Amino acid sequence: MPQPMTAKPDLNSAPKAHERLPLWSLVFPLLGILAVAVSLYTMGTLGATGAAVILIGAVLAAVHHAEVVAHRVGEPFGTLVLAVAVTVIEVSLIVSLMLAPGGDTTALARDTVFAAIMIILNGIVGLCLLAGGLHHGEQRFTLRGVSATLCVLTAMVVLSLVLPNYVSSAPGPTYAPSQLVFVAVVSLILYATFVMVQTVRHRDYFLPADDEAAKDAHAPPPSNRMAWMAFGALLVALVGVVLLAKGLSSIVETAVVDAGLPLAVVGIVIAALVLAPESLAAYRAARRDRLQTSLNLALGSALATIGLTIPAVAVVSLLLDLPLAMGIGPKGITLLVLSLFTITLSLGTGRTTILGGVVHLVIFAAYLFTTVIP
Repeated sequence: MPQPMTAKPDLNSAPKAHERLPLWSLVFPLLGILAVAVSLYTMGTLGATGAAVILIGAVLAAVHHAEVVAHRVGEPFGTLVLAVAVTVIEVSLIVSLMLAPGGDTTALARDTVFAAIMIILNGIVGLCLLAGGLHHGEQRFTLRGVSATLCVLTAMVVLSLVLPNYVSSAPGPTYAPSQLVFVAVVSLILYATFVMVQTVRHRDYFLPADDEAAKDAHAPPPSNRMAWMAFGALLVALVGVVLLAKGLSSIVETAVVDAGLPLAVVGIVIAALVLAPESLAAYRAARRDRLQTSLNLALGSALATIGLTIPAVAVVSLLLDLPLAMGIGPKGITLLVLSLFTITLSLGTGRTTILGGVVHLVIFAAYLFTTVIP
């Protein structure tokens, strides 16, 4: 007897399992926006604790969505997405701090930018080198791309945070208006040139090595629909992270003052919260033996922090006639020079081990210790 014909299932009628975003990665960004809308962090200790938990979930969700987008668009565009997205929202946070009434907001803006640089150069890079070395021994990356990034980063950092201490047109560690405009324009030019080199003219300098690319090739890329959904969820998650961090910053500032700690600690906490998505994404990439992706994330975010934050802060300062302290002190200059010199050496061969990671983490610990106990 002929067998009854059965309809073949439509494989395109529903998204495949690997093409669905996890439910938790969509819930936490929405919870973050909701927590901000109801000011959950103002509802006593329980509310602040709940806001902190939601903040952590939003950070994890942002990392997941950034990895989905990065896998779809490929390197180095993928890491650029997260770096620019986080930095744009970081600019908004710093500007809002500058406009907040009361407190030494100009110093806090400078301290936040400097803290972000130190966290990236020593905290994130050190953790990635250590994690990658522990799991995979010696790791390799494309030296030309890292060298180009460090070259641009060194020029931008010195012009923005060191040179203001030695100009004489304005009193204190500040730039005169014309000098501030010049540094802002130069920072934008350097960053725009770097992005063009990274994505167009010399893209191969920033691509993963053959073995790293082979690992990525085994996983099928997500669909366009899933990538756009992840990108939208990433933006929502990042907005929630920064706004929750801003809401919790007053609680942190009160705790810092009550503990008798310097206000610069607040800048460190804010920078750490804002950089949490990139930090976790870079760490996970290093553990998976994708050091090139990890360094693209870390160093690219450092460039974006200077190249986008300084011009934005400068514009706000000039338009609203707000004083802006740019130069860091002798202790900060010493740690900054040590960090730039050490990272040039540790990433100067195209190969890394746990030794570089330990050295950078020690420098980061010295930065934290001397900030708490000046």
